[in-house]
Parts: sequence; structure tokens; C-alpha cells
Amino acid sequence: MDLIQSILMGIVQGLSEFLPISSSAHLVFTSNFYKVFKGIEIVQESNQEVFLDIMLHLGTLIAVLIFFRKEIMQILKALYFGLKNKDYSSLDFKYGAYIFLGTIITVLIAFPLNEVAEFLVFKPAIVGILLVFTGILLLSSEALAKKILDKKEVSLKSSILIAIAQGLAALPGFSRSGLTIATGLLNGLDRTTAARYSFLLSIPIILGASMVYPLIKLDFHEVISYNWTAIIVGTIVSGIVGYICIKYFLKFVSKFSLSIFGYYCLIVGIFTAVFFEIFR
Repeated sequence: MDLIQSILMGIVQGLSEFLPISSSAHLVFTSNFYKVFKGIEIVQESNQEVFLDIMLHLGTLIAVLIFFRKEIMQILKALYFGLKNKDYSSLDFKYGAYIFLGTIITVLIAFPLNEVAEFLVFKPAIVGILLVFTGILLLSSEALAKKILDKKEVSLKSSILIAIAQGLAALPGFSRSGLTIATGLLNGLDRTTAARYSFLLSIPIILGASMVYPLIKLDFHEVISYNWTAIIVGTIVSGIVGYICIKYFLKFVSKFSLSIFGYYCLIVGIFTAVFFEIFR
């Protein structure tokens, strides 16, 4: 891994983490396209690349924490005072409870899929097919959501279904934001509410993955020898691009359909599936 690769992947992570186009799929595509053009075997596994992926997610986590800092503080205060005063009626308290429950559901679904997800990192053609499914889901949810009354508040039922969708998105190609926002739309949420809740729900999962995975999987003696300049630069790039992406994506979804992302996923998914089937 070199500096150029880390910067490219930082840009890709920052853009694709919050857009409904699957950041994991695009990291797989970027890494493997880079290997193809550099003449490196696609099957070549690198713990350094896995660690870079974790750090890039940490960069976008910092971006979402900064962008939603006010909402996060309101939710934390509501949880504290709600539990203290035994008053669970506020919307912020409910959102905090939904995010806590949703995180548990996500882990229960995503954890058994972990080995499959790691296998798919080196099977970009299959990831492309899963991205096609994401595109179909986005287009379908937009078409069906037009018949459903937009709601501004997340319910217990919709929060559970969104959490299930987030758990399935552990597989590269299944966009986390795409599946969760689409599920929100199908449960009657307006686009902005679905997107904001999707981003807030992602915080505990990304935080857990960034902190827990290295402790379990990585050899810290090996980590010391990594190209830290490339890793740090890539992380900073992912955070900056991620923050900008959140800001303008929320403005976009308040006015426009997500169908453009659905078509994008279809095109990119089909192209990469065919490309890597030929050059695997």
C-alpha cells in the first residue's frame, strides 16, 4: 500500500460511506482496480489494507460525530435525564433507545456474516452483483414511497426494520445507508428523516468496529511496521470528504429522489461484476 492508494481510498470512503452506494463495495473495487493496473494479484491479502479500511471508517465516524454533535448531545442528555427522572416520553429519549436497540439487532445479524464479508473482499465480481441488488432496492423504495405518507418521526417498528437492514449491510455491496434509508422510506419516513436517522444509527457500529476489531484481529507488533504516513493521510482525507458529503447529501435528499443513486449502483455493479469476472 502506498500514499496514492490511501488517498484514493480516503476519497472513496468519504464519498461512499454516506451516499447510498456502499462504501465497502467501493473500497473493494478501488483496491482491486488498483491491484489490476499495478499488476498485483487480486487474491493477495494484506493486513495493512484491512487496518487502513478500519482507519478510513474512523475518519468518517469523526465526520459524522462533528456534523451531528448537537443532535448527539441532545440524545445523550435525554437518555440521562429520562432514566434519572423515569420520564421516557421525549422524542430524543426514544431515538436514543431506538439506536441502542438497533445497535444490538445490527450486531446479532452482522456478526455471523463477518466471515462471509471478509471472503467477499477478494471477490469483487460477487460484490458487484450485491451492489446491483442495492440499486434495485433504492429504485423500488422510491417508487413505492410515493404512495406512502411521509412521516417525520421514527417508530419502534421502523427502527427495528432499519436495524435489520443495517445488519445485512455488513456484506460488501449492500450499502448500509442505501438499505437503511430505503427501509425508512418503505416505512413511511421522509427522505431527510430517514437519512439523518441512518447516519446517527451508524455511529455505535462504526465506533465498535473501529475499536473492537483491531483488538481481536490485528497483531500490534505488525501494525507498528505499517505505512503510517499513508494511513494517517487517508484517514484525514476520508474525514474531510465525509463531512462535506453529509452536508450536501442531506440538502440533496430534501429536494430530490434517490433514484439517481439506484441507477448508479446498477451501472457500477454490472460493470465491476463483468470486469472482475474477466480479470480475476
